[in-house]
Amino acid sequence: MAAIRNKTAKPLTLRAVHPNVGIEVDYRHRLLKLIDEMNASVKYWLKASYRANEPVIAQDDALPSTALRKAVRKLARRWQRQFDELAPKLADYFSTAVAERSDAALRSMLRKGGFSVRFDPTPAQRDILKATVNQNITLIKSIPAKYMTEVEGLVMRSVQTGRDLGAIAKGLEEQFGVTKRRAAFIARSQNNMATAALTRARHIELGVKEAVWVHSGGGKHPRPTHVKAGRDKTKYDTSKGWLDPAVGKHIFPGELPNCRCVARAVIPGFS
Repeated sequence: MAAIRNKTAKPLTLRAVHPNVGIEVDYRHRLLKLIDEMNASVKYWLKASYRANEPVIAQDDALPSTALRKAVRKLARRWQRQFDELAPKLADYFSTAVAERSDAALRSMLRKGGFSVRFDPTPAQRDILKATVNQNITLIKSIPAKYMTEVEGLVMRSVQTGRDLGAIAKGLEEQFGVTKRRAAFIARSQNNMATAALTRARHIELGVKEAVWVHSGGGKHPRPTHVKAGRDKTKYDTSKGWLDPAVGKHIFPGELPNCRCVARAVIPGFS
């Protein structure tokens, strides 16, 4: 792909490509739907298993722990299979949607700047897409593993301390909330990271050597260094990134967890 230049000697700064909120919402919704089903299944079967062993638990007998552990681990295997089957399809769907949308958004920005560019799959784009798919497969598969590990610990602690079914139900709801928040974080952060990585690769392919850091203004706890970089309209090398003093290394917008910052490409003019 040939490098682009604007028609004047003055550099042109394009608008930023932002992560698509619709893709994030849809990804989060699909994850939450499966998490809801898993949580409902766990509540149902644990309730049945706990009640079946409740008289012995009341007598402080240790035997019910074996039956309850078996019940939890059986559920864990079942739901791990469910997530394992879904993960490749959902990760591929998400990654493809982000790639198509980021290309479309960048084409729109370029068109507004007076450029008509056709994007073809490149080795760099394919590599990022593959890495994104693999990363999301791993993250999706980790959801039931982490959830069920916490559930087993909750149940075993409940048996040890002689707590009733109500205490377990409360603990399950708390863990359900933690898992839902983690799913939301996965959807948000992966959308940000994938959009940023794919857009940056396109910038480099187009010969864009410099970009302006733009702070998103979103999030409850913005990084002070990112706020300052955005306020100062800090420019950075698209191949190296910006040296963030808070982390002591070069980074790109959207690279750090929960970072929603974006980049404005600087199109060089004729010299």
